[in-house]
Amino acid sequence: MDTKKMAKIFKALSNPNRLELYLKIAEAHETSFNASRECFITDIANCLNIGAPTISHHIKELANADLITTEKQGKFLICKINEELVEEVSKLLSLQRK
Repeated sequence: MDTKKMAKIFKALSNPNRLELYLKIAEAHETSFNASRECFITDIANCLNIGAPTISHHIKELANADLITTEKQGKFLICKINEELVEEVSKLLSLQRK
């Protein structure tokens, strides 16, 4: 992974509200009972103390950094953690090389 991509990821996670949102999505992802491991944003938005437009902006930033993928299902927005990217960043931070 190049340094520009890593910087984009860390920049996306540098905002406290965005980091909290990402961690809530990751938590919902880990506790998901369905095979697709998806997270409905409406399920976690209520526990965050930020408005819907701000949540939308933060989701866009997380998606632009490839940390999550989004999908509309009717009027609901579904987010999924990009597991491959998480694994790649984890290996890089632990100084493991492929």
